[in-house]
Amino acid sequence: MTDTTPEQYEAVLDAAVAAAPVLAATTPTTRAALLRAVAGALEEHADALVPLAVADSHLPVPRLRGEVTRTAVQFEMFADALEEGSWLEAIIDLADAQARPAPRPDLRRMLVPLGPVAVFGASNFPFAFGVAGGDTASALAAGCPVVVKGHPGQPSLTDPYAAVVAEALRAAGAPEGVVGVVHGDDNARRLVQDPRIHAVGFTGSTAGGRALADLAAARPRPIPFYGELGSLNPVFVTPAAATARGEDIARAYVASATLGAGQFCTKPGLLFVPAGSGLDKTVVEAAGAVAAAPLLNERIRVGWRRELERLAAHPRVRLVAGSPADSGADSLEVSPVFLATDVADLEASGSQLLAECFGPFSLIVEYRDEAELLRAARLFDGNLTATVHGEGPDDQPAAALLDALRDSSGRLIWNGWPTGVAVSWAQHHGGPYPSTNSLHTSVGVTALRRFLRPVAYQDLPDPLLPEALRNTNPLGIPRRVNGRLTTEPIG
Repeated sequence: MTDTTPEQYEAVLDAAVAAAPVLAATTPTTRAALLRAVAGALEEHADALVPLAVADSHLPVPRLRGEVTRTAVQFEMFADALEEGSWLEAIIDLADAQARPAPRPDLRRMLVPLGPVAVFGASNFPFAFGVAGGDTASALAAGCPVVVKGHPGQPSLTDPYAAVVAEALRAAGAPEGVVGVVHGDDNARRLVQDPRIHAVGFTGSTAGGRALADLAAARPRPIPFYGELGSLNPVFVTPAAATARGEDIARAYVASATLGAGQFCTKPGLLFVPAGSGLDKTVVEAAGAVAAAPLLNERIRVGWRRELERLAAHPRVRLVAGSPADSGADSLEVSPVFLATDVADLEASGSQLLAECFGPFSLIVEYRDEAELLRAARLFDGNLTATVHGEGPDDQPAAALLDALRDSSGRLIWNGWPTGVAVSWAQHHGGPYPSTNSLHTSVGVTALRRFLRPVAYQDLPDPLLPEALRNTNPLGIPRRVNGRLTTEPIG
């Protein structure tokens, strides 16, 4: 994959700038049609795109076809949201001469697009977090052109994928330059610092995300950087749950931790179980039935093995299943590895053991009593998810666990598994740092909030107001008028 030349880079950025006011001026209904056109094109061209993704990622065809569907569904969801209209957050406070402590002018507020956005996709989800993944879909829904930084792990897929998206948008009437692609590490840094870019969406490692976030913050005019970075996604099993269905939980845990060769950002990185439960034996049995699977690329394999060997060498852990030596020096195929420790040793060595190992690895942690269980729940900084397996609302530690985990988690899961992120209005795929560096989500309707900013209009004549704020409510959207949510016109 050849780096984008300076001349090509300028053409892509200039096109995005030219497209920005045109896209921002489209009605929600028009923009929804653009998104539905992309959704249709992705499914139409799946037969051509999926083999390219297989070549880049070594992921199986059924998984990638499911990703194409998920990506299309996400575009359709944003199209529905645009037409529904509440995302605009239209608020109207009518003028009131009797207001206290002073007369109030007519104030009307809504959200407007930021402008061109840079998107850095992820290699582990070539479609759903790639060129037209959630960041791109939500930015386009918000009315922002997108410049995608092509992922080096997707040399075959990136440009054809982008071409399908661009052609679908063009055929549906979008301005040229609504989606563009640049390649190369130097262009990645340049993109984040480019004054024509107004926000950045990123999915990747903590180290890479922090480096780019620092560049965004150091600009003469800093811009928002929305990074999904690293996450451990701990799972806690109460004594009652371990007694009632411990073996089933252990088997499902192995399945979740090894799904996609452990290359999910929501992979359960730790499992907390009662001491003496014997669930590690079930893990050994279940892990032995998991076939070796290829990692995405050589860089991922080298990083996985290096981190795994460091963790396995730690004096406070023991090997439960698998071995770092199970993968050949030149093979991308690896077998799952599970280590074990206890809460006391985890507390003593948290800075060394509470580290993400991207691939088929997880750490089992034994606790002695409820006090240790709750202390363990407070060991974490920020995670995308935290899971509790309990036996109903009367399970004594469960409520306290959920309270303790809320402060460090973006999504709390009850008797389930974190792998799998539903595309829905209520979804939140984010969390405290380092899982993300913001308060926002990268999945779900509210993901588009990242690429919008509020503007208030004071005492403007009705014809000069945006349609969303005019008295007649021509868009028919929900608006908060004098504190009351309504779709009715004013007057």
